[in-house]
Amino acid sequence: MSALFSPIKLRDLALSNRVVVSPMCQYVARDGCMHDWHLMHLGQFAMGAAGLVFTEAVHVSAVGRITAGCAGLWTDEQEAAMARIVDFCRTWGVARMGVQLAHAGRKASCHVPLDGGRPLAPEEGAWQTVAPSPVPYAEDWPVPEALETSGMAKVKAEFVSAAERCLRLGVDTMELHAGHGYLLNQFFSPLSNHRTDMYGGSLENRTRFPLEIFDAVRAVWPENRPLGIRVSAVDWVEGGSTLDDTIAFSQALEARGCDYIDITSGGVDARQRIKTGPGYQVGFARAVRQAVGIPVMAVGMITDAEQAEAVIAGGDADFVMLARGMMDDPRWAWHAARTLGAETDYPDQYVRCRPDYWTRDRKV
Repeated sequence: MSALFSPIKLRDLALSNRVVVSPMCQYVARDGCMHDWHLMHLGQFAMGAAGLVFTEAVHVSAVGRITAGCAGLWTDEQEAAMARIVDFCRTWGVARMGVQLAHAGRKASCHVPLDGGRPLAPEEGAWQTVAPSPVPYAEDWPVPEALETSGMAKVKAEFVSAAERCLRLGVDTMELHAGHGYLLNQFFSPLSNHRTDMYGGSLENRTRFPLEIFDAVRAVWPENRPLGIRVSAVDWVEGGSTLDDTIAFSQALEARGCDYIDITSGGVDARQRIKTGPGYQVGFARAVRQAVGIPVMAVGMITDAEQAEAVIAGGDADFVMLARGMMDDPRWAWHAARTLGAETDYPDQYVRCRPDYWTRDRKV
């Protein structure tokens, strides 16, 4: 029996396998609204039998967008546009749907990656970014405005409002983005958080605001639905956050009712030197999983069925998350199940393409 294709439950959310489509920013939203591209992009994954499909990062405010093309969830128009996508995936697909809520902090107001990802110039429509401290991402980046307590309260309210919109959309789960150098990660890392008040300095202080955001969102999210978080395990820069910091943060999240932790790394500092390779972040997931009692998701160059099976069967993580591998093969999970001798779900309209079905002696 395949470990990868074994069922698992998160609160009342039953998942048929451990394959997760990771959030993938597309940078083509219009005024924060999803449209036909997102219908195609997410719809193809919903058909492909992953247990859980996440939308791209959905930003909680205009200020919090990475780019002007990022999806958002702070207006009724954005909610309506996203409802069309979610409803399609839930009606016709076989996967459950999740949303990642994010705020880019000092990494906002940028060109899309295909255009270099550099900060926008004033004449290009740049907006004022915010952060825990007035420390730019890199020397040639603009200085963000340090958040006062009133600004932090506003950000918290924006996360709560977006979570309430997700509830109306009927999604199965949410995760908060506290990785990749975005706002919550900026509070967590000593490289970006130079505050001297109760939100800076010690690890307890640096995790205070992310935990406050989590608590506020958990309070409005139904008890029977899971809520998770994505965290960057290490900064890959000397003097940055460490794996021990992440383990302590994860344990604090578990105590507050967090249901799963999605482990990534890096993104908070331009000086990072990441050592990549197949499964290069799985060891971080393993270390966190050994320290907490809630499921952990592993991500990072997990590409083939045997590799993914080994991650789950070996106890490194409870889920594997794929992004580029899914873009390359939206039916990745179907093919992995065949490789591993397992069964997985197909939409009714596509059952006839299942090998054990079309190899039978059937009338046309």
